[in-house]
Amino acid sequence: MKDVRIVFIGGHHTPALAVIDSLISNFQFPISNFCWIGHKFSMWGDKNVSAEYQEVTGRGIPFYDLKAGKLYRTFHPLKLIRLPFGFLQAFCYLLKIRPHLIVSFGGYLAPPVVIAGWFLGIPSVTHEQTVEGGWANRLVSKFAKKIFVSWEESLKYFPRDKIAVTGNPLRPAIFEVKKQLAINNQLSTIYITGGKQGSHVINEAVKGALPQLLEKYNVIHQCGRSTVFDDYEALSAQRSALSAELRSCYLLQDFFGEEEIGAVFAAADLVVSRAGANIVYELAALGKPAILIPIPWVSHDEQRKNAQLLVDTGSAIILEEKDLSAKSILLHSDILLSNLEKYREGGKKAQKLVRLDAADNIADEVVKLLN
Repeated sequence: MKDVRIVFIGGHHTPALAVIDSLISNFQFPISNFCWIGHKFSMWGDKNVSAEYQEVTGRGIPFYDLKAGKLYRTFHPLKLIRLPFGFLQAFCYLLKIRPHLIVSFGGYLAPPVVIAGWFLGIPSVTHEQTVEGGWANRLVSKFAKKIFVSWEESLKYFPRDKIAVTGNPLRPAIFEVKKQLAINNQLSTIYITGGKQGSHVINEAVKGALPQLLEKYNVIHQCGRSTVFDDYEALSAQRSALSAELRSCYLLQDFFGEEEIGAVFAAADLVVSRAGANIVYELAALGKPAILIPIPWVSHDEQRKNAQLLVDTGSAIILEEKDLSAKSILLHSDILLSNLEKYREGGKKAQKLVRLDAADNIADEVVKLLN
């Protein structure tokens, strides 16, 4: 497979990297086989490079920044202009790379690349992480050779002759404790995350709740880093103003990479998070109790449906964004941590929903297509 070239589209970059890891370890693919098309920046107007860009380039994989636009909830005329530009840019990238296969992980970057690939005769496969098929993957499925899904509930959204239930690829790092965290081992620990780029509304609620939380718990906080909101800088200043005792209970970072994330999850008794497909699948795999705050405006209300999977097992509760505040984070954290064994039992049920071999399943299918 030395001369094979595969383009990955990283709408969700951690499962895509898990598949690359499987191809390398199980089929001896060299890293030079892979190229990546994705977001160099997380948000419109942000000057900080994305976690996706940092992790992909850190592995030595060539990264192509696609300036594609999206239709859903897009009102800015300059963003709409990106729709045709993204297709032309994807077309040029593919002409330059000349890949043998495109592996898509959804998101609005996928359609221009997959459709441009179809015109050029380049086959593609795609993976759907969420319970309900998103608009991008529903479109992509018309051009893809194979559609992989995480959940049985997703089968109804795609052509049956193309679909395979593989599970959602998990990064091995979430199970590996590679370093120890400097936190108070006598206290329960809450891990708060808004996803790889952080969540401004969650960060704002944490600011108000932080002194009271730290009187009872360790708080590990992945807040993201954005020049649009400057949350990391504001929270860093708030941390500096705390007493030395409280400061020792607050671990703040913009992003936890593969060297740290396993230790973070191992330490966490409770996770407060958005309800994206990847974090929900990771929480299920680890059996972690959670407070989930779905983004209310995403297409098909998919984050609520993701969250409901864990609510149904008894491992999580949903906190509506409209009810999110310093007070509600404090209240719900106290409730879950005072009933921790109950939610841990729910976590054991959630673990039964997960397929731990998802990355290997997709890697096997990729090799079959290449052969």
